[in-house]
Amino acid sequence: MKDADITPILQKSLDGQDLTVTEIEALLAAEDQNSVAQLFEAARTVKTQYFGNKVFLYGFVYFSTHCRNNCSFCFYRSSNTDSVRYRKTDDEILELATSLEDSGVHVIDLTMGEDPLIHNDNHYNRLTDLVKMVNDAVDIPLMVSPGAIPERLFPVLMENGADWIACYQETHNMELFKKLRPDQDYEFRLNQKKWADKYGLLAEEGIMIGVGESVKDRADSIDTMRGLNVNQVRAMSFVPQENTPMSVNSPSPFIEELKAIAVMRLVHPKNLIPASLDVEGVAGLKTRLAAGANVITSIIPPRKGLAGVAQHELDIDDGGRSVEQIEAILDDIDVKIADKYEYINLIESWKNSKKAGVSL
Repeated sequence: MKDADITPILQKSLDGQDLTVTEIEALLAAEDQNSVAQLFEAARTVKTQYFGNKVFLYGFVYFSTHCRNNCSFCFYRSSNTDSVRYRKTDDEILELATSLEDSGVHVIDLTMGEDPLIHNDNHYNRLTDLVKMVNDAVDIPLMVSPGAIPERLFPVLMENGADWIACYQETHNMELFKKLRPDQDYEFRLNQKKWADKYGLLAEEGIMIGVGESVKDRADSIDTMRGLNVNQVRAMSFVPQENTPMSVNSPSPFIEELKAIAVMRLVHPKNLIPASLDVEGVAGLKTRLAAGANVITSIIPPRKGLAGVAQHELDIDDGGRSVEQIEAILDDIDVKIADKYEYINLIESWKNSKKAGVSL
C-alpha cells in the first residue's frame, strides 16, 4: 500500500469511526516504511488517549505442561516426547503466585495445557480448587488459561475468584483451525469467549501470526473479535517447535506481528493488548509497546522450574523476564508501570458493565 492509500483510513480511526474489514486488511497489508511508520504512530496516539504512558504486568504460572491435545504448532502437544513435562504442587503454585504478587505484577495468569488429570475429571475439582487457593492467597486479579472447558464451569470459576478467562482461537479460518488444532471443535472453543461474557468474566482472544493464514484471515479475525465483547486481544508470532509437524515451517517476520498489534489497537482502542515476552523475550519489548501494546505478559520468576509457551526457556533462568529487568527497559522509553489499583479499578468497571448488560 502507498502512503496515500492508508492515510484516510488512519484518520477515520483517529476520528473514532469503526473500520470495515476491507480497511483493516489494507492496514495490515501496508509494507512501505512510511506507511508502516504512520500506522504505528496512529496506534500510539490511540493508546495514549485511553491509557497514557502506563503499562500493566502479568505474572505467568504455567502449572502443568501435560496436555491431551496434539496441536500442530505446540511444543507441549501430547505426542511430543521432547517436551518438558511437570505438574506443580500446591505449595509450589502458592509460592510462585505470592512471589509474583510481591514483585509488582497486576495479574496472576494460571496457565496449563489441557492436562488429562484435570480435564478427565467431570467436575474439574482440581482446577476450581486451585483457583480458590490462589485467590485466597493473593490480593490481585486472576486470569485462568485452562483450555476449552464446559459452560457450567464459568460461573464456578468466577465464584472461586477468577476474573479472566484466556482461550485463544489462533485463527478464525475454520479450515486452518482444523490443521492447527486437529480433532478439536472450533465452535466449542469460540464459545469459551461467549460464555465468559455471558457469566460476567473478562475474556482474552488471540491469533497466531505466520501459521499459513492470509492477510485477509488476520483482518477477519480482528473484526470477529469485535463481536465477542472481549477485553484483551492478542497477536503473537509463530515460533517453530522441535518435534512438531510445523517444525520446518518458516516463521513470519516479526513486523507482521507488530502491524497486527497496531491494527488491533485502532480497531479495539479501549482493550488491553499484550506485548508477550514469549516470542523475542525482552529484546522485543520496546517494538511491541511502540506498536500499541500496553500489557507485558509472560513475566516469569527465575530459577523456579517454570517453562514458557512459544519459547520454553527464553530469558527465564537468567532473570530476563523479571519485573526488575522490565523496569530498567521501561525507564529508557518513558513508560510507567501502572499502580495496582488502576488495574483493579479498570477491570472492575468492565465487570460491572457486563453485570449491567452494557456492551463494551
